[in-house]
Amino acid sequence: MNFKTLNRTLHVIALLATLLPGTVRAAQDDAAQPSSGTPNSPAAKHAAPPIKPLDSIVAVVNDDVITRYDLDEHYDRAVQQLKARKIPLPPRAVLEKQLLERMINDRIQLQYANQTGIRVDGPTLDKALNRIAAQNNMNLEQFRTALAKEGMAFNKFRNDIRDEIILQRLHERDVDSKVNVTEAEVDAYLENQAKQGQEDEYNFDHILIRIPEAATTEQIQKQRARAQKVLDELRKGADFAQLSASYSDASNALDGGNVGWRRGSQLPTVFADILAKMQPGQVSDIIRSSNGFHILKLVDKRGQNAKMVVQQTHVRHILIKTNELVSATDAKNRLLQIRERLLNGAKFADMARQYSDDSSAAKGGDLGWVSPGETVPEFEHAMNALKPGEISQPVQSPFGFHLIEVLARRDQDVTKERQRLLARQALRQRKIEEAQEEWLRQLRDSAYVEYRNAE
Repeated sequence: MNFKTLNRTLHVIALLATLLPGTVRAAQDDAAQPSSGTPNSPAAKHAAPPIKPLDSIVAVVNDDVITRYDLDEHYDRAVQQLKARKIPLPPRAVLEKQLLERMINDRIQLQYANQTGIRVDGPTLDKALNRIAAQNNMNLEQFRTALAKEGMAFNKFRNDIRDEIILQRLHERDVDSKVNVTEAEVDAYLENQAKQGQEDEYNFDHILIRIPEAATTEQIQKQRARAQKVLDELRKGADFAQLSASYSDASNALDGGNVGWRRGSQLPTVFADILAKMQPGQVSDIIRSSNGFHILKLVDKRGQNAKMVVQQTHVRHILIKTNELVSATDAKNRLLQIRERLLNGAKFADMARQYSDDSSAAKGGDLGWVSPGETVPEFEHAMNALKPGEISQPVQSPFGFHLIEVLARRDQDVTKERQRLLARQALRQRKIEEAQEEWLRQLRDSAYVEYRNAE
């Protein structure tokens, strides 16, 4: 049904007709029956009670709606999650308000993704579902059964995963891909770190009371009063996770507001400065930023160990790729023949230049010094099992089949490389979070949202 061709009144009627076919048919059947007489007649006394609507609309989001059924479903799931985390439940009305805001934001993003051509095909979705099942040590059929025992329909779960993939692709396309970190920024970051000494990491909880775009003075004062109410309750010993679920506008509100471990450089400067002065268990005062009022609770903090030593392997290989013309058996047999020649005195570098399908062939198959995690697991596992000077049997990986020779091993201090990597990751994460926050706020401000009486 193309809702865009209907006005809002017809849209609601059409949707309710879709949601409530039984109710509509019943009403039509009643209308077709002859009158049963006066209210006091015997027929009237035995007439069926008035039909009650089975669903209602709680919010209109552009050309779509969120129904009471949708909200109830999300509420039941949130209650299960909060109970599993042993987070005290906020009042139902408060939790529903939090859930409705999240549902509205998700609906707006999914609509925008659909309008701009983001799709997830069946094979991609099936791969994701199989991966989730494997992570739970099940096959897909076992996972389907486990979901049923938890009271969740598999089709519903499948659709939820599809939405998650769409949102991930949307964020990557519209936000993440546009975030760049320059070498100059990494240099400045590391220089600032050096001036400040060893950097601390913080595990903290966070509550955000958001301020609307172009908010009036009255709206700002109202939100500040709301933040003050939350802070007062925290000072009296209220549970942070429960207040997060009740009041916070942050994306992790229903997870208790915990941000997890973050380096100070990953955080807004005002957060890092305040957390540095706090002790575990302390709650901050209200912090004002451009997007709202924040309250932090420091769970724990720790110093980051700077030095990192890893065992590196100097390795070279010969790769035979498999394709339509070269089967796995052919590739393996060719490598066995090459290995036999190597054991009889042929030079590895010469064989690599002549036979290897890898870009390293020009360098005699030399990959240089390799740190843990820099190669695919199959290659790394086989490499780690070799002694220096030893040549492997054919090893299969996603790229094809390899012969691997370990030349040497060493313990290497990779602190500087790691510092630059962590610096780049920290800067990128900070930029992405700020960009996503602003992007979502703009998307929400451009959408039509109308709240309806949920009763």
